[in-house]
Amino acid sequence: MNFNQFQLDPRLMVGIKKAGYDVATPIQEAAIPAALRGRDLIGTAQTGTGKTAAFVLPILNKLLSGQRNVARALIVTPTRELAEQIHDVIKVLSAGTKLMSTTIYGGVGANPQIQALRNGAEILVACPGRLLDLIQQGYAKMANIEVLVLDEADRMFDMGFLPDVRRIVKAVPEKRQTMMFSATFPADVELLAQQALKQPQKIAMGIVKPAHTVTHALYPVPPHLKSALLIELLKRTDTNSVLVFTRTKYRAQKVSQQILRAGFQVTSLHGDRSQGQRQSALKGFKDGRHQIMVATDIAARGLDVESISHVINYDMPDTADAYIHRIGRTGRAQRTGDAYTLVTHEDNDMIRILERIMGSPLERKTIENFDYTLPAPPKSASGGHGRGAPREDSRRPPKPAHTPKSYGRNRLAPKRK
Repeated sequence: MNFNQFQLDPRLMVGIKKAGYDVATPIQEAAIPAALRGRDLIGTAQTGTGKTAAFVLPILNKLLSGQRNVARALIVTPTRELAEQIHDVIKVLSAGTKLMSTTIYGGVGANPQIQALRNGAEILVACPGRLLDLIQQGYAKMANIEVLVLDEADRMFDMGFLPDVRRIVKAVPEKRQTMMFSATFPADVELLAQQALKQPQKIAMGIVKPAHTVTHALYPVPPHLKSALLIELLKRTDTNSVLVFTRTKYRAQKVSQQILRAGFQVTSLHGDRSQGQRQSALKGFKDGRHQIMVATDIAARGLDVESISHVINYDMPDTADAYIHRIGRTGRAQRTGDAYTLVTHEDNDMIRILERIMGSPLERKTIENFDYTLPAPPKSASGGHGRGAPREDSRRPPKPAHTPKSYGRNRLAPKRK
């Protein structure tokens, strides 16, 4: 379906052309007409499918008529990075209009956000905590909100934001259009949907399986050799744009330092970094100054970098949903991508779950000439590892290392051309 067929306000075609949109994605084709009719929506769609534009375009279309210079649309999202990315999409798509948007989140000074509210931003893209603060202080006025979007609702639940989201829902007018997007619907999110939406139209776009444009491979390895295997894997891979996921922010920092010492341009994205450091890291990765970014799940949620060629799971994620979101960072917009996961014996249960979801075994690979038989370094009397040995901070104690015979005979795929 071509964007001209949506019968959007002609002024929006400037931004649509600027964004390079031509044919609508399936989620856009299903959601935009319903949203233009004012329907409440519940949407599930894989990351990288054009979901943001599916709710931004109807919002812009609605706001081009009626009152200006007051907040009329509110988009609530779990992380600062996702808020900035949605804001960037709004700026591009609203290029042919004079509509204004602003981001509202913590970790930075509130004064610029307060000034943007005073200047009459019509669209607010907000994280729950700072938004509630500004509502309570009287700076963020909800009386004229006509459209409410709850994006990544399941992640807001995971991060403990649902009580704040319920307070926000109560703060906006009861007469409004509400759109909720969530990859999964745990019981609390289902209850929120029942409370916040009225007779919603449900749109599901195959969140069950990862994108078909991504190739998956597992790299079995003893726990104490994960860092060494990662470095060797990076040396044999096209590393123009690689995203590495770790389970903890401590490990994200440690792994990024190990990658740096190996001679790669690397940055990191995790909860211990300031907002300025996060934005600088993300910009450097998008611009290509950093070949590799090491990130935690929460920091990278909603990360929108189209050119990522490889996702490497240094740690297996805790849930199948988290795996789908991680590897959804590559293979976007019909591009192909590769997802590599370093796995140990403790990951067997999750591997079985993923293989059931995908309906076939995941390929196991080994790296030629990598010594999988190296013993773990001896522990010191205090219980730590010997001097100079890389130390892993896994949540669970590692099981004994396996011999290379169990790792299969497949070899690492050649570099991507």
